[in-house]
Amino acid sequence: MQDIEPDLDLLRHQAVQACACAYAPYSGFRVGAAVVDSAGRIFSGCNVENASYGVTSCAERNAIAAAIAAGAGPLMMVLIYTPGERAHPPCGACRQVIEELLDPDALIIACCDSEQHRSWTVRDVLPDPFEFPIED
Repeated sequence: MQDIEPDLDLLRHQAVQACACAYAPYSGFRVGAAVVDSAGRIFSGCNVENASYGVTSCAERNAIAAAIAAGAGPLMMVLIYTPGERAHPPCGACRQVIEELLDPDALIIACCDSEQHRSWTVRDVLPDPFEFPIED
C-alpha cells in the first residue's frame, strides 16, 4: 500500500454531499461514503433504496463502484458519514466488498454530526471473509 495522507476533511465533505443525494424513502437512513485511491482521487456514493430491499445499494458499495468504473488505482480508505449523533459501521455486504477491493490494512472510518467517530482496518472489520473456493 502506497503511503498517502488523505485529507479527512475533504473526504468527509464529499461523503456529506453524497449523503444529501441519498434515496432512502423506506428506512429514512441516509448514508454517504467517500473512497480515496492511491493517487489521492476521491469517489463518493450514497445509498439508493428500493421497495425490494434486496436490491438496495449501499453508499459504500456505490462509492467503490464509482471508483472502479473510473479506473481508480488501489483503494486506500473509505469514510462513511451518517447524519445524527452516532457513527455507524458498514453492513455485512459492504464489509465483504470492502474486504475484496481494499488493502487488508486500509482504514474504514465512520463519522456523523457529533464528534463521535469510529475506525477499523479492513482486516478488523471482517476477520474471516468469504473467499471464492480454490481447489487444493
